[in-house]
Amino acid sequence: MIDRIVDFSVRNKLVVFAATIVAAIAGIWSMQRMPLDAIPDLSDTQVIVYSRWDRSPDVIEDQVTYPIVTAMLGAPGVRAVRGFSDFGYSFVYVIFEDGTDLYWARARTLEYLSPILPSLPGGVRTELGPDAIGLGWIFQYALVDETGTHSLADLRSHQNWYLKYHLKSVEGVAEVAAVGGFEKQYQVNVDPNRLREYGIPIQRVVAAVQDGNAEVGGRLIEFGGTEYMVRGAATPGRSRTSRDRRRAERNGFADPDPGRRRGDRRPRPAARHRRAEREGRGRLGDRRDAPGQNALEVIERVKEKLREIEPGLPRGSRSCRSTTAPTSSSARSTRSGARSSRSS
Repeated sequence: MIDRIVDFSVRNKLVVFAATIVAAIAGIWSMQRMPLDAIPDLSDTQVIVYSRWDRSPDVIEDQVTYPIVTAMLGAPGVRAVRGFSDFGYSFVYVIFEDGTDLYWARARTLEYLSPILPSLPGGVRTELGPDAIGLGWIFQYALVDETGTHSLADLRSHQNWYLKYHLKSVEGVAEVAAVGGFEKQYQVNVDPNRLREYGIPIQRVVAAVQDGNAEVGGRLIEFGGTEYMVRGAATPGRSRTSRDRRRAERNGFADPDPGRRRGDRRPRPAARHRRAEREGRGRLGDRRDAPGQNALEVIERVKEKLREIEPGLPRGSRSCRSTTAPTSSSARSTRSGARSSRSS
C-alpha cells in the first residue's frame, strides 16, 4: 500500500503539490475560525429555576422547592432534577439529556413552570437563570476611581445603570454580573417606641412608603378639539428624591413630618454577602458568554465596547480590563451567606 502511494506521488507531482497547498490553506482557514476557549464546555444541558423568599430553608423546601421539583419531573427530555434550599433562596437544577438544545430546554421549563407559579406563596419571586454555561465566566473588568471622589456606591450605581446595558448589547454576551461595591438603597428606619406612643402600626408606615410610588390612570377628555389625559396623583408618583419620600410619608399621616421624630430616612448600602477588590480598591464586574460562542472573539468585542464607552465614565474613573480567571490572584473575591442568583 505504501509502495503504491509513493509511486503515485512520484508520477503525479503536480497533483500532490496542489493537494498540499489546498490542505495548507484549509488548515490556516480553520485555525483562524476555530472557537478558542481555555476549558472546553463538557457540562450538561441544564436550566436553573431560581426563587427568592425571605423564609427559613425548611419552609422554602416544603412550599417552593418541592412543588417546582415535582412539576419538572414530567418535562420531556429531563434526565434529573435537583433541588437546593437555603435561607431566603431556592435553586432547582433541571438537567436534560445530552444533545438537547438549550433554548428548547428553557422553553419546556417555562411551559411546565407556568402552572405552578400561581400556587406558590405570595411574595415568592421565581425566574430562570441566565442562558450562560458554568464555564462561561471568561472576562473580568474593574471600574476604578483614581481621584477618590467617587464612593463604591457611586461606582456600583454607574455599573448597574450605565455599563451593564452597554455590555449586554455586545454580541455573544449572555449576562453582565456585578460583584463588589455597595448597592444603593433608601432605607426608612423607624423608632418602634415612637410608633407605639402615637398608636401607629408598622404596616401603616409600609403602606405610606408604597403609596408614594402609586399613581392612578384615567381616561382621555376632549375639550376644544384637544385631548387631555386625566390621571390621579394623590401621591407624588414615583419617588425620585428624599423630598418626594418625605412628602409620601406625610400623605399617610396627620403628623406634618412623622419620619423626623419617629425614625430617619437616608441612603444606605444594601447588606453585602460578598466582596471583590482589585489591588485593594475599586470594584469588579464580570460578563459571561452564551453557549456555542467563540470566547476569544467575544472578549475582543467586549474590549472594543469598553474602549468605546470609556469617555462616558465618571470623571476620574476608568475601566481596567482583565481576562484572568475568577480565582486569579489579581482579583480576590469572597462570598458568605446566601448563594448568588447567578450561579450556574
